[in-house]
Amino acid sequence: MVTDDPLTARSADVKTLHNRFSNLLRKYVLPTAIAAAILSTYSLLRAQAPNPAGANASKYNVAVVDISYIFKHHERFKTTMDSMKKEMDGIEAELKADRAKIAQQEQQRNTFKQGTAEYKNLDEEIARQMAEFNLKMGRLRKDFLEREAKVYYQTYIEVVNAVTYYAQRQNIGLVLRFNGDPVDPNRREDVLREINKPVVVQDKIDITGDILVLLNRDPQNGSQAGQPGPTARKPGASQLPIR
Repeated sequence: MVTDDPLTARSADVKTLHNRFSNLLRKYVLPTAIAAAILSTYSLLRAQAPNPAGANASKYNVAVVDISYIFKHHERFKTTMDSMKKEMDGIEAELKADRAKIAQQEQQRNTFKQGTAEYKNLDEEIARQMAEFNLKMGRLRKDFLEREAKVYYQTYIEVVNAVTYYAQRQNIGLVLRFNGDPVDPNRREDVLREINKPVVVQDKIDITGDILVLLNRDPQNGSQAGQPGPTARKPGASQLPIR
């Protein structure tokens, strides 16, 4: 689509989509609550149109998205991980207390002479408790890691769905993953990441901020849980336009 709109071709596309969808809603008279929810999504997309970092995405039909940055600023993901961290702190405190009890029993055992019945009985009890302790620690660790993996996977699927939703409505046929973190030339891993990155140059096709706006909306009322904004992107060399 060609347009003279100073907000770029994408803003015109979004405006057209919004108007067409509004007409359909009026034509078929959808329930007010449903219509309001759907229109709020399109209104949000219209508000995203001026995003300078991704202004050329619809023009080129190609975009890039920084998945790592999204995970760091995804409000619900951050809240969930903070909650799990507190839970892990509680588990560690519980395990520490269990280990301290065993240590006390070891001290008590050592007050008896080796070979005596008292020493032998306590030694067997300590061995039993240590076995139970190790099983408990392994079980809790496995359960935590499995739940953590599910949170990461569910969040990633949510991100992919948001990218797909956005791309379909912005006429974007290809979305590539990239990393917009600035490079520290004194850090070997940063240099290797920069050398091996799949996207060498991108000219204002970064839709990361737009995706964050979609993801950080309050699912109950469509408002944003946080305020990242379309331009809430960290500066980095890969964001600079071609000169």
